[in-house]
Amino acid sequence: MQWRPSCDVETARGRAAMLARARSFFADRGVLEVETPALGATTVTDPNIDSLAVRSASAGLPELFLQTSPEYYMKRLLSAGYPDIYQICKVFRDGESGRRHQPEFTMVEWYRLGFDLQQIMRETVDFVLAVTAAGRITREARCISYRDVFRDAIGIDPLTSDTRELERLSGADDRLRESLAADRDAWLDLLMSQRVSAGFPDDGLTVLYHYPASQAALARRCPDDDSVADRFEVFCGTLELANGFVELTDADEQLDRFARDNSARGPAGKPQRTPDVRLLAALRSGLPDCAGVAVGLDRLLMLQEQADDIRSVQTFTVDVEIGDGDA
Repeated sequence: MQWRPSCDVETARGRAAMLARARSFFADRGVLEVETPALGATTVTDPNIDSLAVRSASAGLPELFLQTSPEYYMKRLLSAGYPDIYQICKVFRDGESGRRHQPEFTMVEWYRLGFDLQQIMRETVDFVLAVTAAGRITREARCISYRDVFRDAIGIDPLTSDTRELERLSGADDRLRESLAADRDAWLDLLMSQRVSAGFPDDGLTVLYHYPASQAALARRCPDDDSVADRFEVFCGTLELANGFVELTDADEQLDRFARDNSARGPAGKPQRTPDVRLLAALRSGLPDCAGVAVGLDRLLMLQEQADDIRSVQTFTVDVEIGDGDA
């Protein structure tokens, strides 16, 4: 059985140095480090994210969930009057395993009061450059709207093209056509991964912003164009590094989104998720205008170490722990 760690000592030193640079980055900006629970009574409703459930032997204790992000807890802190905050923590997602995904990984998440979309995008680029000691990024970050990047890459408007056109451009086989069916956003995601992001430079950061409103997640709709959301993502080549929003502060709209998510989970064969009533109560009490972003630290380490497999930058992984043979 393979018992040794999956990364070497030098990579571990690189991780430690990266964590120190991350904390220094936020300390220089007066952002408070916080800690929130890894276990919660509720989890996300997002149909694209699967949670890991934990059952307790204690009588009367409900099913708990390992958190996929500290977002809900951190927004409760902001609603309670906390200043700008950040957190470096382990998060967990079911069904994610491979060269770029693991069920357990390290996330850096932060929130800035009063920041608009351009400010949080700039700070995210600054963060990636500050904490990644790598010579790979040699060109200026390119910021481009989701709409324009599709137009440039494959000549379509992703906000107006119908599902049949997206399907045709993907070249999907019958099995994939049946799987994605009429899910327009799923077809857009497929085209993004197969054809659009393939053109992003490996030696620079690409920042996509103004995702379709149907992909808003927890972002507000753009005040100047409600067909898009104030959401952005940062890539280096095809490697996604960050996902951020100008945050939705409207509790009623958030409740509606929870309901839409659950409606989409059923046809996908996924269990319904109880909306987080404490988050909704926090929003109703007054979440201040803010922007937040989540960055995958392991992926930053992949970039720094020029690694092509996330397992090589984690000390131990689920795949290694499962192993082969008997203990």
